[in-house]
Amino acid sequence: MTSLEEVLRDWEPVIGLEVHTALTAVRTKAFCRCPQSREGGPNAHVCPVCLGLPGALPVPNRHAVECAVMAGLALGCRIEPRAGFWRKHYFYPDMPRGYQITQGPVAFCMDGSLDVEMPAGSAAQRPDAPSARPDGSYACRVHVRRMHLEEDAAKMVHVGGEEGRIAEARESLLDFDRCGTPLIELVTEPDLRSPEEARRFVEALRRVELALGISDCSLESGSMRCDANVSVRRRGSHDLGEKTELKNLNSLRALHDALAFEVRRQADELARGGRVEPQTRHWEPTRRVTVALRGKESGADYRMVPDPDLSAFELPDSFVERCRAMLPELPDARRARYEAQMGLRRREADAIASDPGLWGLFEPACQGAPRGLADTVAKVVVNLAPSFSALRPSQARDVAELLDAGGLTFAQAREVLALVDGTDADARRAAAEHGLLQCTDVARLGSIVDAVLARCPDQVAQWRSGRTKVVGYLVGQCMREAAGSGNPVEFRRLLELRLASG
Repeated sequence: MTSLEEVLRDWEPVIGLEVHTALTAVRTKAFCRCPQSREGGPNAHVCPVCLGLPGALPVPNRHAVECAVMAGLALGCRIEPRAGFWRKHYFYPDMPRGYQITQGPVAFCMDGSLDVEMPAGSAAQRPDAPSARPDGSYACRVHVRRMHLEEDAAKMVHVGGEEGRIAEARESLLDFDRCGTPLIELVTEPDLRSPEEARRFVEALRRVELALGISDCSLESGSMRCDANVSVRRRGSHDLGEKTELKNLNSLRALHDALAFEVRRQADELARGGRVEPQTRHWEPTRRVTVALRGKESGADYRMVPDPDLSAFELPDSFVERCRAMLPELPDARRARYEAQMGLRRREADAIASDPGLWGLFEPACQGAPRGLADTVAKVVVNLAPSFSALRPSQARDVAELLDAGGLTFAQAREVLALVDGTDADARRAAAEHGLLQCTDVARLGSIVDAVLARCPDQVAQWRSGRTKVVGYLVGQCMREAAGSGNPVEFRRLLELRLASG
């Protein structure tokens, strides 16, 4: 099969995504009072409504609607004041009603967008990259057609099939606990032009939804899932080819790799003079191939009709404005503020702004601190804090101050944080009590340096002959003499001063 790099020289992928996000912040299901819970084993949290029993009537979950509107506002969507629920008919064991409650042509959130930053070198995969920079980086705007609220299906567990899939399974089990979980489905326009753009779009969307606090956005547990529609066409053509749909891609890697394979497969088929069959396909990660599941349905196959049990929904201006007032600072704006006002480098600023847990630690730790300390706090938060479960802002700040003063090495900082994690303990006191604080007394460190130089005449001669890397050995001897309590940076400075002065 032709490599992706070769394919992208002659062929242009056209990719649109459908991203489903479970609203895990909502305590109950979309249309009933059953809790969203994984406790109690399969089928522990069901009722006549989510099981679709005759006569059971659904009632929309107000909090779920709030979450959907907040997500739409964050992406610049037009909020429709009147949008109803529809029935999407299809028969499958995981839909007990025989239809899914979703939204019709008009959803709560319409016509938004999300800008995606592509890193250096990305333009090599997109010759027509918009406003490509000299390093090959660029930003692309992905338009959001609609974002609607719907219910999830049940969970099917296939026993005996390859990779847990239905093919060749001995039996299939149904867990209806997931049935009725509130979802928002985001549908993009076919604006994406490479597997990497698709991956980074989902990353950017995940950052926004995490910031909103509406979902844990866990791809691993299935609270965020992605379907991809993809076709290819010759570069320079504006005609759309036949598309296939890749279903239930549950990791960023799976999304990228499945799209990469499918783009190559379609391009090779067309280059041979064949045609692409419109199909629904799934990704087999072990074999690293997409496999046909069924012929592609059209919209008419779903027989969409307004739900007679749910009247058209009215969203008054007051409701929308209340949702707008609940919006937090979004990741891009937060990152820009960290860079401009706090002097953070792009890497740390982006990492913290993308994770509510990290900014919840970082910002209180920097409260009232001098501007120069923020950079060290950021390094502690990004590089050390994720290894611990319950650090306090004061502990992160104390460790950062000790690092800045030369009282700790980075390795010692990790040890101190391990001692205080999940406690109210003072980080400075813990460092002192466990002998982790480094000596910064210049007089004492100077005497150690003098003693080491006196007993290492060969290394001194090497340094003066131009072999300056030997200073690393001398620093090590100083640290041994100080029983690890000396500051290696200060030792190096003092050594170089002594050696240079003769």
